[in-house]
Amino acid sequence: QVHLVESGGGSAQAGGSLRLSCAASGDIYGTRCMAWFRQAPGKEREGVAAIGSEGGVRYVDSVQDRFTISWDNAENTLTLQMNSLKPEDTAMYYCAARVVGGGYCRAALISVPYMYWGQGTQVTVSS
Repeated sequence: QVHLVESGGGSAQAGGSLRLSCAASGDIYGTRCMAWFRQAPGKEREGVAAIGSEGGVRYVDSVQDRFTISWDNAENTLTLQMNSLKPEDTAMYYCAARVVGGGYCRAALISVPYMYWGQGTQVTVSS
């Protein structure tokens, strides 16, 4: 089992920055892929950023060049640095993890492969 706890959400003005963190614990010591998803009221959950087991990253077009995803092996922490925030970034943000037995896994922005999810942290951006 893997336990994920997000932090760092809050409120920001448009153009501002926030940094989300996701602390992972449990059986995270394997081949892993991690991702951030978000869901706004009345909308479907959307993959925002993902990082594969070999460090490859993917971003949804709407956050490209504004958001940066990273994984700290020493701290077992996933981070999402969000710059140039827009009101449309307002959503609940979720951390997700996939741990496989061997080989590698690629960064993916669809939710199906991810086995573990955090409880979410709210991000609100005002204009």
